[in-house]
Amino acid sequence: MTDGALKTDLLLIPMSARWADMRAAALAAEASGFDGLWTWDHLRDPDGDGGPGVPEAWTVLTALAEVTRRVALGPLVLNVANRPPGLLANMAATLQAVSGGRLLLGLGAGGNRRTPYAVEQAVLGQAVEPDPVRAERVVQAIAVLRRLWSGESGFLRPEPPPPIIVGGFGPRMAAIAGRHADGFNTQAFHPQLGELVRRAREEHEAAGRDAARFVVTVFAGLDARWLQADSRGRQSLERAGVDRVILLVPPPFDAGEIRQAGRLLGPRPEPRR
Repeated sequence: MTDGALKTDLLLIPMSARWADMRAAALAAEASGFDGLWTWDHLRDPDGDGGPGVPEAWTVLTALAEVTRRVALGPLVLNVANRPPGLLANMAATLQAVSGGRLLLGLGAGGNRRTPYAVEQAVLGQAVEPDPVRAERVVQAIAVLRRLWSGESGFLRPEPPPPIIVGGFGPRMAAIAGRHADGFNTQAFHPQLGELVRRAREEHEAAGRDAARFVVTVFAGLDARWLQADSRGRQSLERAGVDRVILLVPPPFDAGEIRQAGRLLGPRPEPRR
């Protein structure tokens, strides 16, 4: 879906964040010209020491939909194990209505047993299944979302249906994203970024869908190399076919830093809806 205008978003890291600070950061980001806002779908801080905890992603996004007017909004990415897909279909349709069609629905398989987030799933009473099982659950969840959004089952129908962006770090998830979803998310510094993007787009086209409309997003830390239009970092992402770069910002969030970063972007076009 690259059209020569690489979008620049911020991700507000929720670990030990406070809602008031997230709100202030979101308003600063929108006023400064950023194109989108994201947050992570985690319920506990693996490095926490009894701090304020972790605000829940979907609640935060819904609240941000009311206090912002222009920016796209998305979770990076929702663990499909945390919400039954039928419920998620209705949640997404509702947020699409509340936000006026600004949702980018990031989905993922959740962390494996080697990640610090496995403890979170265990605390919730959920088994952390092997990679192929968790990947297949993403496929199944997408199928349910598509079916319920069709309007044939009497469920709330989003207008328009939000793009489904699957997060992953290897060819398996890139292929699933291409075959079943509308976009793919991975790391900006991934050593096989170009190969993963090609795999996803090829699978998308093989499934009979328009590869030119496939959305590729990547994430990285907030750094000037991703902000200046003529930087080698941005140019490399554009060559790889990236549509949006999502820059991570930790709490407590510095509104001044966000505004300064926005100034490096220069004049920004209105984001695609």
